[in-house]
Amino acid sequence: MNYSPTDLRSVRRPIETANGLPNGHYIDPAIFAEERQAVLFDNWAGLGVAADLPEIGDAVPVNFLGMPLLMVRDKTGDVRVFQNTCRHRGMILVEEPRKIEGAIRCPYHSWCYATDGRLVSTPHVGGPGQNTHDGIDRSLLGLIEIRSYIWMDVVFVNISGTAPAFEQANADLIARWSEFDQPLYHGGANSRFQLDLNCNWKLAVENYCESYHLPWVHPGLNTYSRLEDHYHIEAKEKFSGQGTLVYRQLKDENGHVFPDFAGLSDKWDTAAEYITVYPNVLLGVHRDHTFAIILIPDGPERTIEHIHLYYAQETTSAELRDRNTEQWKIVFAEDVFVVEGMQKGRHAVQFDGGRFSPAMDGPTHLFHDWVAAQMERHRALPQAAE
Repeated sequence: MNYSPTDLRSVRRPIETANGLPNGHYIDPAIFAEERQAVLFDNWAGLGVAADLPEIGDAVPVNFLGMPLLMVRDKTGDVRVFQNTCRHRGMILVEEPRKIEGAIRCPYHSWCYATDGRLVSTPHVGGPGQNTHDGIDRSLLGLIEIRSYIWMDVVFVNISGTAPAFEQANADLIARWSEFDQPLYHGGANSRFQLDLNCNWKLAVENYCESYHLPWVHPGLNTYSRLEDHYHIEAKEKFSGQGTLVYRQLKDENGHVFPDFAGLSDKWDTAAEYITVYPNVLLGVHRDHTFAIILIPDGPERTIEHIHLYYAQETTSAELRDRNTEQWKIVFAEDVFVVEGMQKGRHAVQFDGGRFSPAMDGPTHLFHDWVAAQMERHRALPQAAE
């Protein structure tokens, strides 16, 4: 496949002289296709959340960059990810979220699969009334499983199967947030919502990584968690984001707050952190709740944000949960005009990718550098030049 050429050398320079990614990485369908493989398929990308499959047999189909995938909670309670495709003639198996009663049955010729992916039934495959055939070895024709890992309730997938183990690739971040390695309870229907953005997915990451925009884009938040209360989180080639030294718990009329996560160090009494797990998962942690935002790209100029809120206990105040959801909806909605405005700006043909403030844009620059590194690695492969 031939891609529109982009020169990434200026992106890899130190922040003082670096440019951002070229326009093509936001508007060119050919480069979007290249990034699909190099950035999203070759790394551990977020697909969904385990909370969307609360019971054994639950199945949720996901279209991930045009690839039909199926998340399933199998009979042992594990969440697995398969290609949502019958091994017979390629028929889509599950069109809508549903409970699997018995087996996953292909609606075309009724080949059936267990929730662990095994092919268990092939009716009439050897002729009318003959459900076996010497040429069809069921043990070799189970559903194709996609490598997956669950952390912070996010279902991460490595489509290519070539990335290092998740625990290795994200060891530093897992260690940084080890105190939150405890049960997370999804807040329920009112603690999940979606934003449809008319922008490239990377712009949502870039905006999330930095606090520089806080005084102008989030004036309400800035009244108590000011720009000067924030700090950068920078792990080159791994992750980046921001933290705040001032986190204010939500209270109801009687002064009640959400229960804290158990065993947290004193740091979290007033601090909160917001980190991008490269490439497409935005996570936030606080003493009393966490959130996960999964960015699902839909072409070069559209992104769907799936937002989920979690708590330390299974039963918490419904009123407080609703207020917390509304509070975060306001904050995230305030960013929409920014990311969509930057998308429009990327159609200015002489824009050179922009420059970074060495003092304020470090986390965003690291993300640009990481994306560029993934592209350079992919372009160096023999098949990339074909």
